[in-house]
This record gives sequence, C-alpha cells and structure tokens, in this order.
Amino acid sequence: MIEVSNVDVSGWEAAIRGMRNPMNSWDRSDSTFWNKTKGSTVMVLGENDLKLMKGLTVAGPEHRKFLRMIHVTMDICAPLYWWKEYDTYKVGTTANSCSTMHTIHRKEFAAADFSCEKMHDDTLTILWMTIKVLNNLRNRYIETKDKDVWYQMIQLLPSSYNQRRTVDFSYETAINMIHQRKNHKLDEWRKFVDILKDLPYMKELLEVYSEEGV
Repeated sequence: MIEVSNVDVSGWEAAIRGMRNPMNSWDRSDSTFWNKTKGSTVMVLGENDLKLMKGLTVAGPEHRKFLRMIHVTMDICAPLYWWKEYDTYKVGTTANSCSTMHTIHRKEFAAADFSCEKMHDDTLTILWMTIKVLNNLRNRYIETKDKDVWYQMIQLLPSSYNQRRTVDFSYETAINMIHQRKNHKLDEWRKFVDILKDLPYMKELLEVYSEEGV
C-alpha cells in the first residue's frame, strides 16, 4: 500500500530563468506566471521554454541542472519495506517522518497500520498474533516505561508497518526514480512512478527519451 497526498511543485520561475543564463536568452522565455491566490503561483509553460527544457533534459544531467531547481513536496504513507528502498535516494532529498522511536506507543496497533493486502490467511494469522503481542508490549511500556519493553516493540515491528513522511525532492530525482523503478517488482513503486509521471509537464519532459531512442 502507498498513499500520496498534498503534492506541491515549485521553483519553475527561477529554474527557467537560470537555464537561460548560459546563452543570455531570457528574451526568448515565453512562460507565464501569476498569483491566483496569495502565496500560490500559477504557471503556463511556454513553447520556447518547453523546447529548451526538453533539449537540456535529453542532453544529460550536466546540462539539465534546471531540473534540480524544480522541487516537489508531498506526504507519503508507505510500508517500511518500501521506505527502505526509497532511502537509497539520498542526494537531493529531504524527509520528515512520523517517529517510531518517540510515538510508536501513542496508539494501539491495528490492521490498518500495516500493508497486508497481499497476505494469505496463514500469514495474516501471524500478523494478527504479532499485533496482539505488540499491543501487550505497548500496555506494559505505558505502565512501566521500561526501555527493555520498548526494545521488544521496536525489534518485533514488521516491515509492513506503514510510516508517513513529508518529503522534498527535485525533478532530477523524480526522473531518476521513474527510469530506475518503473518495472520494479513492488506494486508500491509502480504506483509511485505513475504518480510522478503525472507531475506538471513531466510527461512532456519524458517524451524526449522515446523521441531520441534513449
């Protein structure tokens, strides 16, 4: 299971201005920006700017530096086994997560806290038993504040436990994730890649790879 919400993309205006610096071609820029509401910028990408973006994108990372200036923020709720792979993307990413260290005992464990939609009856039975044990440990920890009991919870916690994080990454990182994870064995990755492809103008930027046979 993976859920994505509160998606926001920013930095377009500075990225476009910066990508035109090398050739002093600011007068060729034809994108439009205006404030729809206070603090919210609306953009229509112009044909000239999009053409340059596509050319720089397919030219490689050393030429498409503008992509690092376009930022994506979103909330992601996903199992620990997915986050373990997401954490390989360390460069150009930031994340604030719900802490298992500090808040794992705040509420009772329930089936909804785990990604278990593909489990069979026998593995579900083990999960229900694990949840029961975790809740017993939780009650003991709340009563005693015994660090050893807390360790039992932390080390028993299955990798299917869902964690929420607010993340920030660039379009460069998004494109890398799309290329590297689009055929991944995990359903969560394929769904996440589809979400990334729906980011503003991402489909247009990705088109250059098929056009150039890359």
